[in-house]
Amino acid sequence: MFVIRHPNRYYLTNTIDSLSVRIPDEIAKPLNNLCKDLERPKTFIIIKAIENYLKEYADYQIALDRLNDKDDEIISSKEIRKNLDL
Repeated sequence: MFVIRHPNRYYLTNTIDSLSVRIPDEIAKPLNNLCKDLERPKTFIIIKAIENYLKEYADYQIALDRLNDKDDEIISSKEIRKNLDL
């Protein structure tokens, strides 16, 4: 059993996938500086970046699906503001 610590939460897991990547210096140097500034290991920064990317991609996919759904009603920002009394 492994415990992965993130700010304000812990994950318990039976397995951890290992990943090895090669990154160019123009990414590695700022990453190293960020790790020093935040006093966090590279693994933490990379996991957070992947989590954020996956969330953004999921939102993007939802938007694409809604855009391609001909039965999904399109509401303008003007209508939204009117409905919210803004």
